Amino acid sequence: MCVEKLIPQVITKIHSVEEKLIVYCDIGSSHSHLISRENKSRNLVIILDHHDPSTSTDKMVVDLNLELFGFKGERDFSGATCCYLFAKEIDERNRDLSYLAVIGSQEIPGDLVSLNREVLNEALKSRSIIEEKGKLVVSRLGVPVKSMFSKLQILGAVGYYVGGPEKGIHACIHGFNREVESLVKELEEKRKKINRRILSILYRGGLKKLKFIQWIDVGDMYKGMGTKVVGTLCSFLTYRRGLIDEDKYLVGLMNMEPRIPKLGEIEGEYVKVSIRVPRGLRKHIDNGVRPTAIELLRMATRDFGIAVDGHEYAASCIIDANRKDEMLRRMDEYIGKYSK
Repeated sequence: MCVEKLIPQVITKIHSVEEKLIVYCDIGSSHSHLISRENKSRNLVIILDHHDPSTSTDKMVVDLNLELFGFKGERDFSGATCCYLFAKEIDERNRDLSYLAVIGSQEIPGDLVSLNREVLNEALKSRSIIEEKGKLVVSRLGVPVKSMFSKLQILGAVGYYVGGPEKGIHACIHGFNREVESLVKELEEKRKKINRRILSILYRGGLKKLKFIQWIDVGDMYKGMGTKVVGTLCSFLTYRRGLIDEDKYLVGLMNMEPRIPKLGEIEGEYVKVSIRVPRGLRKHIDNGVRPTAIELLRMATRDFGIAVDGHEYAASCIIDANRKDEMLRRMDEYIGKYSK
């Protein structure tokens, strides 16, 4: 199943079984302490992730996050690279899946470095990835890597409630058929239409600001889509100079649907929170003058933040719908104290 955020009731449902193998991919490391608490050594749990890790307290919960071995998840390796390296250790024949790690690593800005670069070199050597006219192409599918990544992002986030993740997995192995290509176009047009409305609101002064943060609450505008779309929106807005303040943290909020595909209904009313750090602010984080995105979110949602995870320049969590104002106030206050 595809789970966007590990809220406690989701972890409880997942770990209601016994003597099973449970694998978390690109999720889970930040919540290994909660997973340990619910698992109680009843299942073998393997976590393959690149988000900032917490501490596992169950010997049956094995966190293979490479941050625990000195690498940085926002730079050196993606969740896909972590998964690929594990798959290769299980069976050398899985080397032919190196292209999947290269596709997944496109989420990390800039040129591929460290482990991501090593896997790319491996994929080029085995010709699972080839170069054509300056572009990286998945040889078995004949699709450019960046194009494949974009389409999978649309299926996974925008198409979350219409079987998009499952169609994306199938496309990773077999390619995009006409039906899925048509769905991708339909979903992207739907998102673009909503984004145009949001941009119109922002250009009319809809971006709210405090001293150190700026935010937009899109409410139900993305209804029917997965919550990752608000993070994608925030990432997009960080490149819109003149629309946002380069020296303020950017926060996006959206209402969360009360159900998870293949898992069922969830209790309560929740809001997804995403933070992105504009480029002009990053040097202050690097110099220790401002808190990282993940630190800011953890401090601002202490005692009520759910599934808080992320990196230095990007982070996200879930909160109860009635705690938005409190969280925003805490953020601004914490940055103010941190900066003194």
